[in-house]
Amino acid sequence: MIGEYTVKIGDKLFEYTNVNDIPKKFDHLIKFVPTEPPEPHTQEDHDYINTFPEKFKEVAKRGIKDNE
Repeated sequence: MIGEYTVKIGDKLFEYTNVNDIPKKFDHLIKFVPTEPPEPHTQEDHDYINTFPEKFKEVAKRGIKDNE
């Protein structure tokens, strides 16, 4: 899933453009902005966009200090 993602580990920020590159563990999820397909959206595009909230939850669970 391409987009803009930032996590914090210790006192450093790490930026990623692919959600699959985000480490399995980090301290805080700072930014989660998946890239939407260009409009007009097809049903397939809407189905893909509808996966964003579930992927956010999945990634957010990895934020160790976000879940203390």
